[in-house]
Amino acid sequence: MRIFTKKLPHPDLPAEEKAQLLQNSEYQERMVESTFLYLTLDLPTAPLYKDEKEQLIIPQVPLFSILAKFNGSTEKEYKTYKENFLKRFQLTRLPPYLIFCIKRFTKNNFFVEKNPTIVNFPITNVDLREYLSEEVQAAHAHTTYDLIANIVHDGKPSEGSYRIHVLHHGTGKWYELQDLQVTDILPQMITLSEAYIQIWKRREEDETNQQGA
Repeated sequence: MRIFTKKLPHPDLPAEEKAQLLQNSEYQERMVESTFLYLTLDLPTAPLYKDEKEQLIIPQVPLFSILAKFNGSTEKEYKTYKENFLKRFQLTRLPPYLIFCIKRFTKNNFFVEKNPTIVNFPITNVDLREYLSEEVQAAHAHTTYDLIANIVHDGKPSEGSYRIHVLHHGTGKWYELQDLQVTDILPQMITLSEAYIQIWKRREEDETNQQGA
């Protein structure tokens, strides 16, 4: 992927000083190309307070909304101890398998927090062509992916448990694994879980997949 980074002036500086700093080369956008093992998808911040009517409402977000991080134009601010940066990302190559890591856990000095937001995603036919730079789209004949594994985290960060949903290619059926217990599961039930890590397989030419049927 291509990573574009732009340093930001300190927010407490006067506007004139900010404008002057932005003219310096140190604050100009820079681009580097980097390989990746997986893509980290950021969840929107879950509401901190809920009234009585909202207590049963679980926040939801479409997969394509959090994938927008990699469209080459969406900017996000990243803060370090001393400096702030704006970054944007653009994919330049799509591998046969893609791993998504949905960022549910955040750490601070005292404890780990978990974001319970549900990600709405289709099981099949996720096309990532629009996340490629225009000049490399022609080199990718196949940009559509199907889900083949889904790791779920249930419960609190410190005492939760994991379940795994796995596609059986021979039959096109989905199974849920937890410890030594294996049960079959309907595809539509997978999308209701607190997905944490997902593995997607690129669909090749003339390949058909009936898993979502």
